[in-house]
Amino acid sequence: MKQYLLFMIISINIIFNSCNTNNGYNALFKDDLSNADYNTDIWTYKDGVLTASADEAIWTINEYENFILDLEFKNDVNTNSGVIIYCPDKENWVPSSIEIQIADDHHEFWQSLPENARCGSIYGHKGANEQLVVKKPGLWNHMVITAKGQQITIELNGKKIVNANLSDWTSGTKNPDGTDIPEWLPKPYAELQTKGYIGFQGKHGKSDIWFKNIKIKQI
Repeated sequence: MKQYLLFMIISINIIFNSCNTNNGYNALFKDDLSNADYNTDIWTYKDGVLTASADEAIWTINEYENFILDLEFKNDVNTNSGVIIYCPDKENWVPSSIEIQIADDHHEFWQSLPENARCGSIYGHKGANEQLVVKKPGLWNHMVITAKGQQITIELNGKKIVNANLSDWTSGTKNPDGTDIPEWLPKPYAELQTKGYIGFQGKHGKSDIWFKNIKIKQI
């Protein structure tokens, strides 16, 4: 009898765990992209991979705050893309949102730029604490963005590369470390709202970008 009960408990646990393998995560976009705001002539989703043919973002329909965003991306040679969070205005998102940069740091162009413009950085504001964590073009990368109020952490390929509190950015011209903020980002990050749409940048120039396994968990 005891063996039977033990068998039943183990069986129930296996069933329970198999039904909860998502660990609280849900796909950010449906397979048919019916819950996305995007240009159907630019963005396509095929065989689990999301990609674009032009420089235009795809957005969530809903706004999000306090979340973990987990995704994979693959660069082309000289890719320039990004993940956008806390966006209040999709039409004028650049000065009013947070962009986590995605780039092919192995290309000489990106090596010539400041660290806060390279892959994994909070663009123009906070560089990664370790460089060239991104893989070479053609290989998949894993990124995890945790956004809880003004606290932002970014992990790339298993390494925590950014830990930032937006309240430290009280200036629209100078970062806390004394470096210059790009002139097209004049609003101090301390003043940004911590809720908004999530977006993904499309294709810049001739360089493609691919995304897959995009999921989100509220925290």
